[in-house]
Amino acid sequence: MNSKQIKEFLTALDSIIKEKGIDKSIVIEAMEQAMVAAFKKKTGNPNGKCTVNPETGEIRLCSFKTVVEEVNDDRIEISLEDARKIVPDINIGETIEKDEELTDFGRVAAGTAKQVVVQRIKEAEKNNITEEFKDKQDELLVGILSREDANNYYVDLGRTHGILPKDEIIPGEKLEMGSSVKVYVSKLDIGTKGVFILLSRKHYGFLKRLLELEIPELSDGSVILYSVAREAGSRSKIAVYSEFSNIDPLGAIIGEKGSRINRVLKQINGEKIDIILYDKDPATFIANALSPAKDIEVRILDEKKKEALAIVNNDNFSLAIGKKGQNVKLASRLTHYKIDVKKAEDVEE
Repeated sequence: MNSKQIKEFLTALDSIIKEKGIDKSIVIEAMEQAMVAAFKKKTGNPNGKCTVNPETGEIRLCSFKTVVEEVNDDRIEISLEDARKIVPDINIGETIEKDEELTDFGRVAAGTAKQVVVQRIKEAEKNNITEEFKDKQDELLVGILSREDANNYYVDLGRTHGILPKDEIIPGEKLEMGSSVKVYVSKLDIGTKGVFILLSRKHYGFLKRLLELEIPELSDGSVILYSVAREAGSRSKIAVYSEFSNIDPLGAIIGEKGSRINRVLKQINGEKIDIILYDKDPATFIANALSPAKDIEVRILDEKKKEALAIVNNDNFSLAIGKKGQNVKLASRLTHYKIDVKKAEDVEE
């Protein structure tokens, strides 16, 4: 290669490395393999070797032929007489190395070289993406809304895109193309074709990760988030507790003048959040979970089957049930108990 070609090669190589974020040695190795593949295709000689100097860009391509007494295949063999014209003391059975002209490949060979390099770059890029995202299941990510179709939004996560189905956004919210968006990884598949990332803003895990992001006590473990029950866009219940007597878990979540919980509420389109104190006693926990209803008597009917009866007075019955049964449904999901709410007078009868 002349100096101009070497300079062009180095420029192209550096551009690929910068654009794809790939280790330089991988691209160099791919280039060497590509040149050998092109040489084999052009000449039919399988004994080729290529070295690329990463500093200077100099490419050296050479072939090897075995020294024989009688030549049967001149692609891979050379006679002793011809070999000794090059290396005087060479003997039969040894190999002789010969530099090859890089300009002798032609368009077909050049195409082969390009295909091999492109394939290796794709493989390296796929491996990089897999390595970056392999531990992101159930995590919160930030991306850019890049495009949409009838059913999905596509979120640019840097090196790859995730799919945010339109039925997995918070009901009532409007997302704008080009805007930054927080998303929860609800499903992550790593296969031969690369990484498939399914996203959600409706999943209860989205709320859980938002709370952990905004409230330090959840991150350091001084306050524990026991469970989350969510109807996205409408209402959620979270159960928290602390094993430290000097920490108020409810106060830690709410923050001074509601500052912490308000930061979370702004990110979930005005969805209401009931903050419930978890208790090891299931009856107490169920009574807490049925908030804002008060004066509740809870009887555990079957601990194994997780069945409970909540007895309330007339004033609290509609609060315990909630609009369209929402409050008791969320309380059941939060506590993992099937809760039957009855008025005290009905129980007596």
